[in-house]
Amino acid sequence: MTKIDVLGKLFGSPSIVKVMRLFLFSPDTPHDLEGIAKRIKSSKDVIRNEISDLEKSGLIKKRTFFKKVEIGRTGKKILKNKKVQGYVLNKDFHYLSALQNLLIKIPPFKPGELEKRFKGAGPIKLLIVSGVFIQEWDTVLDVLIVGDHLNTPLVDRAISNLEAEVGKELTYAAFDTSEFEYRVNVYDRLIRDVLDYPHQKIVNKLGI
Repeated sequence: MTKIDVLGKLFGSPSIVKVMRLFLFSPDTPHDLEGIAKRIKSSKDVIRNEISDLEKSGLIKKRTFFKKVEIGRTGKKILKNKKVQGYVLNKDFHYLSALQNLLIKIPPFKPGELEKRFKGAGPIKLLIVSGVFIQEWDTVLDVLIVGDHLNTPLVDRAISNLEAEVGKELTYAAFDTSEFEYRVNVYDRLIRDVLDYPHQKIVNKLGI
């Protein structure tokens, strides 16, 4: 059982935990029902109930905002600003600090759980996490993956699923072994910014 699942038991469902994390990680950003459902990969019917409960509790409040939507049935799509009804975090919520400590400052996954998320993406030789996974907010990457013949679509899907559970967009990079080793040897800025700052090695078959 993941930490998200444990929190889901405490709060009633995993989806409400994902919704809360989404608002906590983007306190100034309004979200509408459709956007929330898409971000956490759930149905609008389920999210509608969760949003109703969170609004009644006072954690979020209604906010009208403009959202870019595509218009046009055929041919070239045009983006247009549309006024929509959404919700935003209520920063005056009495228990906000306690929720932030519980839902943001506790690592969302154990190392073994993260490794399983990339199973099937190929022979991973190095998997490093930082950022949101170890509560280091100023790092350049959340995930670094190194391996040969990686299945890029599966890596992208694993990252997308993690984003839905974590509640925020993740920054990540994937390299084959030869490119990674070259970058290490030339002191590549991106690689150094990962290795020289706090991080956690989930898989390390390269002896880094």
